[in-house]
Amino acid sequence: MTGPVLPLGGVRYAFHTFGCQMNENDTERLAGYLEAAGAVPAGSIESADLVVINTCSVRAKSEEKLFSLLGRLRSLKKKHPFLVGVAGCVAQVRKDRLPEPKSGVDFVIGFDQYHRIAEIAAESRHRKMIETSRRRIFREDPVPPVRESPWSGYVTIMEGCDNFCAYCIVPFTRGRERFRPLSAILEEVRGLAAKGFREIQLLGQNVNNYRDPKTGTDFAALLSLVAAVPGPEWVRFLTSHPKNVPPALAEAMARTPKICRQLHLPLQSGSTAVLERMKRGYTRERYLETVRTLRSLMPELRLSADIIVGYPGETEVEFEETLSALSEIRYAGIFSFCYSPRPLTAAAGLVDDIPPEVKRRRLAAVQALQKDIQTAFHQTLLGKVEKVLAVGRSKKDPAVFAGRNEGNQVVNFQGPEDCLGRFVDVEITSVGPYSLRGRMLTR
Repeated sequence: MTGPVLPLGGVRYAFHTFGCQMNENDTERLAGYLEAAGAVPAGSIESADLVVINTCSVRAKSEEKLFSLLGRLRSLKKKHPFLVGVAGCVAQVRKDRLPEPKSGVDFVIGFDQYHRIAEIAAESRHRKMIETSRRRIFREDPVPPVRESPWSGYVTIMEGCDNFCAYCIVPFTRGRERFRPLSAILEEVRGLAAKGFREIQLLGQNVNNYRDPKTGTDFAALLSLVAAVPGPEWVRFLTSHPKNVPPALAEAMARTPKICRQLHLPLQSGSTAVLERMKRGYTRERYLETVRTLRSLMPELRLSADIIVGYPGETEVEFEETLSALSEIRYAGIFSFCYSPRPLTAAAGLVDDIPPEVKRRRLAAVQALQKDIQTAFHQTLLGKVEKVLAVGRSKKDPAVFAGRNEGNQVVNFQGPEDCLGRFVDVEITSVGPYSLRGRMLTR
């Protein structure tokens, strides 16, 4: 007697993921559902029977990259037929445009339908499928994700966002805040610990807002409970909103060695006037005060941030305030972008009045300043020993291993084959603006 016929039995799948860690985690979840339905990983997009593009729409450039990739896939489909699906943020906001006949897209799937990807992909063999409906509660995945790393595991604690910053499309793509039950979070963390994972990364659009739906347990308490699970040596989280960094969170980080002394705290602009137009909910001075409080508790804390230049109405004086904020805060790293209007957002109704060449000049100035700041900071690490989780090989030199330190900075080093997945001590011997290099010390 044979078992049930799986809808995608033997189908070879491949993903291309744009965007942040939350998108990477979503790809792992989608792969879990595909494999539960009988699909198997393909060696490459070119050899796949099913290609799923997990998309980001936070910036216009991300959408441009999607449509460029779709053009390439259309050419490949002329050589051999395969299915193309689009998931993620663009699927939510461009669902009517994506399945056009010339797009080559066979199905569009939104966040809240990921559990149905096998069914939707199978049906798209016969007709175009668009499934992007919403829900207001957190849905637990009945199948485990296919994790990219066997050592560092993502754990979602919430979905969606209620902040509605003027420029941000996320509340319209991922929906309103939905919190995952504390018991389910801890169960997943314990499962990862049992499998030998060394690092846990808690994910959410604004983790500081987390509240357990049943008990009201807040994020600071959750963080302490996760850190108390035996096994993993590092716990990270993102993203935090600067308007809500409660003292309890800072204190939990400071007193718990397993919680990494690293925090992503998006600034966006150093100008209070621009922050007000962005509807960020904090001022420049309040942000700086938060940084001072955090560093008074954790002097070794390494901060990172997002920066947007060229927001509508941004004057040269306001832009200079961003540069001065970077000089004062001295981030360990930043992600910086030119403003681009996003559909559905409040800022989409504003006149995008900063010329492209001015945006590019301002972005170049931000990046040049930050490069100097990072180079100077990295030079202070020369000769010091950094604890590093070895996670792979260097892209430039396969003989060199790559890892990340507690500050989430890339560290390249030479070591034995068995160092992968281990914490190692690396003495920093040379630095660049974007990575560190050293030699592994034997314990």
